[in-house]
Amino acid sequence: MIFAGVYPHYVTKAEKKNRTKAEVDEIICWLTGYTLESLQKQIDTKVDFETFFEKAPQLNENVSKITGVICGYRIEEIEDPLMKKVRYLDKLIDELAKGKTMDKILRK
Repeated sequence: MIFAGVYPHYVTKAEKKNRTKAEVDEIICWLTGYTLESLQKQIDTKVDFETFFEKAPQLNENVSKITGVICGYRIEEIEDPLMKKVRYLDKLIDELAKGKTMDKILRK
């Protein structure tokens, strides 16, 4: 699955709930270690999710604090490393759309 194909859906989901593209980008950069510029490059080159996470500078050290259920699966129980990273991102975007504060989303 191509990251650039899913990214607009993250933004749309957030904007429908009066959140912003900037907040989506902040979440993605927090999770992956990308800068805004390097994130845009990944979108422009249409990398798949595997490449997107492989090239990520550094997964945030607080990812273990991302817990709960997403798409019917408990994040803590997902064994596939790539799927776990994708679900981390899904969970964070869901939290944004549900109105959580950025401090809570970014586990501060």
